[in-house]
Amino acid sequence: MARRRRIAHLHTPGAGNYAPRSLLSKDPGVVLEDLTVPIVLAPLAGGPSTPALAAAVSNAGGFGFLAAGYLTPEGLERQLDELRSSTPRQFGVNLFAPPALPADPATYAPYVDELHRWAAERGLPLGEPLFGDDDFAAKLELLRDAPPAVVSFTFGMPAPQVVQRAHAAGSEVWVTVTSAEEARVAAAGGADALVVQGLEAGGHRGSFDDADPATGHALLELLAPAGETGVPLVAAGGIMAGGDIAAVIAAGARAAQLGTAFLLCPEAGTSEPHRAALRDGSAPTRFTRAFTGRAARGIVNAFMEAHDANAVSAYPEIHHVTQPLRQAARAAGDGSMINLWAGDAYGRIRELPAGELVALLAAEAGTA
Repeated sequence: MARRRRIAHLHTPGAGNYAPRSLLSKDPGVVLEDLTVPIVLAPLAGGPSTPALAAAVSNAGGFGFLAAGYLTPEGLERQLDELRSSTPRQFGVNLFAPPALPADPATYAPYVDELHRWAAERGLPLGEPLFGDDDFAAKLELLRDAPPAVVSFTFGMPAPQVVQRAHAAGSEVWVTVTSAEEARVAAAGGADALVVQGLEAGGHRGSFDDADPATGHALLELLAPAGETGVPLVAAGGIMAGGDIAAVIAAGARAAQLGTAFLLCPEAGTSEPHRAALRDGSAPTRFTRAFTGRAARGIVNAFMEAHDANAVSAYPEIHHVTQPLRQAARAAGDGSMINLWAGDAYGRIRELPAGELVALLAAEAGTA
């Protein structure tokens, strides 16, 4: 039975109602229609994502995401159980679309050698380059048996059978895109919504390949061409306050996805050295492949300065090489050797409980 098309007015607590402009020419994602406030929590894989954070955002009327990236299937199942026990509302789960092929060892070997020499001089631990798909199939199976409202994908467009299985289980499929061409591919492949990620966004670029970020576009430049697909848009990148949310809604997005804005919430699993760098707010951000072999925006620190020049595109191989180093540095409270992912507007971050932050952002958006 076809879903009934309707355009919902999103209620902003304490600030009246407003209706985002619809760009839809086919069935919209029901999840976006049913949001109380147009705020989506970015998945935040690698530590900051927690069931408590996702539940708090959903309970406040937004849409919480749980990051499956880097979790084992068993770990994901435990977190899903915790999340479901913490909120009666809808939420999503984000997966990394697996890379098609391993990186060529000849490409990354010189960089790995550099890292091992550097770490040996300092008595620091490193791992070895490994290729894998982050247990993609097992996680898909888990989400098929206990489907969330949305299954989203980063780093690529899933295969048609993956989209079909998610739809058959009752989940919407959202896909992160970073260009107009990626938006067209995702729309044609059956995506129910497009998460349009601009260059301002913190963390990994969600692009289908690891292209040079210099060829990318700012968020507002991407929204108009992405809107031509007729698929609902969720804007991501540099969104820190309600005025930013209002701007992307006016530009054609149905909702705004925020990640950096939630990193200092007490519910987030953000490490203490990462929190300290965010609170300091003085260092710039830039893209780097030094930590994972995939372009990601983070706060500049000593490790980036030492290794950016020779870092190569080889994900997840480089991620596995630096993982022990980053784990040890976090445990020691050393922010100089960990990936301090943050968007370029992180200096505007506010330290509030997630539910209070959602309410404040919604009120600011309504006023704007």
